[in-house]
Amino acid sequence: MRLQLVARLWLGAIVGALALSTAPGRAQAQSRDDSHPSNLTAHVGTGYGQYADTDHVFVETPFIGGTVSNPTAGWSVSGQYLVDVISAASVDVVSTASQNWREVRQEGVVEASYKPHTFGVQASGRVSDEPDYLSWSAAGAVTQDLLDKNVTWLLGYAHEHDIAGRTGTPFSVFANVLDRNAMDASLTVVLSPTTIASFIGDAIFENGDQSKPYRYIPLFSPGTDVPRGAPVDVVNSLRTSVRPLEQLPLSRQRYALTGRLAHRYDRATLRLDERLYVDTWLMKATTTDARYLFDLSRRVELGPHARLHAQTSVNFWQRAYVFGPGSQVPALRAGDRELGPLVSVTGGWTIRVGLGAAASPTSWVLGFDLNATSTQFLDDLYLARRISGLAGVTIETDL
Repeated sequence: MRLQLVARLWLGAIVGALALSTAPGRAQAQSRDDSHPSNLTAHVGTGYGQYADTDHVFVETPFIGGTVSNPTAGWSVSGQYLVDVISAASVDVVSTASQNWREVRQEGVVEASYKPHTFGVQASGRVSDEPDYLSWSAAGAVTQDLLDKNVTWLLGYAHEHDIAGRTGTPFSVFANVLDRNAMDASLTVVLSPTTIASFIGDAIFENGDQSKPYRYIPLFSPGTDVPRGAPVDVVNSLRTSVRPLEQLPLSRQRYALTGRLAHRYDRATLRLDERLYVDTWLMKATTTDARYLFDLSRRVELGPHARLHAQTSVNFWQRAYVFGPGSQVPALRAGDRELGPLVSVTGGWTIRVGLGAAASPTSWVLGFDLNATSTQFLDDLYLARRISGLAGVTIETDL
């Protein structure tokens, strides 16, 4: 669901900025560690994000999270809670004769890790709830430092269970069930005191029905010329009266390989990511991501973010599925344009400001993120281009 995608994009942007950041103002807190009577540390943060696009989809996402850890003992526990409020009058909603669609999603995440020396374990759990969708997942990983912590490996596994239904209909009456088993392995190498490289491999095995319960697929008579990006009224004037629900394959295997390079300059940090993807639906994709934050002062850091994503379509993708006399409805049919060929370009900016006096018992960091994305759908009905914006503000503190 796009609702989940938007929230994860927003949180991913924030987490990426935090991971890259040197957190202005935290040096004050670090300078107090020697005199602090407790080994416990706490970090809390809250934020708010908004998403909007030219397809009339709007999402508001407030969230809150925190971490408690004991660096000396090597353990940490964290939690996060968010709410998505979505309002949509997109072309997909309009094409089903609906005027608009509103929904609220809630998600909670709990994570824990224990690494007293060079070997450690991690565990996490997540629950996400919508009026017509329920999802939960559990994950675990083991990690170890080698060669005086210059090399770190990690092996992880996660299981996710999703149930998609229809609003107002019990899952016992109608439900599409999807199970995911994900495995990942990573290797992080310290190349120099200022440079780190990581290599990450992911494999995801999906079994179940991913078809959208509300998505109907227009069918056309043989020889009908349906232009790319044809609007709803043109599609309705050309299609046949037959309009079946979407039907996707009942299994999918996904594989991805990611390389990451992070380098700290005297007054700036650079992070580069490259991800290659392929799956058994024959989709291929490449994603390049770059972030650069420079220190404007001891308390302020800011910098740009750029991302390029390109993908081919799945092997059963068609702009216009054909149905005529003596023929059968196509067994596999998709209306999700994210399964078609597309190119997406993102540009953004991050600002992080350290607040509070040096003598303050806590340090505060205020962050702003703004990203704009232009997506070209190369072979799709209803929409040929979408422009979207993702903006957010966060405030966090160390205790």
